[in-house]
Amino acid sequence: MKNFRKELWFCTSKRRDYVNITPDIEDCVRQSGITEGLCLVNAMHITASVFINDNEQGLLSDFETFLEKLAPEKPYSQYRHNRAEDNADAHLKRTVMGREAVIAITGGSLDLGPWEQIFYGEFDGKRRKRVLVKIIGE
Repeated sequence: MKNFRKELWFCTSKRRDYVNITPDIEDCVRQSGITEGLCLVNAMHITASVFINDNEQGLLSDFETFLEKLAPEKPYSQYRHNRAEDNADAHLKRTVMGREAVIAITGGSLDLGPWEQIFYGEFDGKRRKRVLVKIIGE
């Protein structure tokens, strides 16, 4: 069995953002040379997420509205965690959106369903963070 590992780095200009990383992951699959296997993509920071969904601007805006209702950023004083920091909402948002995605590789390509795209979700941005890509297979 072969394996491939790569770190992708992101620094968003906004505190919260959603970045379509599907082309980056497709490039990793090509680099790996693996044609049949699994691709793990996971955020390596507790205030960021990797998830799969439709690349539709209205839906991405809906995610933002939904998450802000569940865990509003302000007032900062509503969270005990914010005694030391101001990002408790980002931790909660990450918990809802998830840490990772695992995608099958078939015939040398990501085996995604119709409209599925891979996203990096940032909930406490404006600083450099990484995503791990680990591919195993033949």
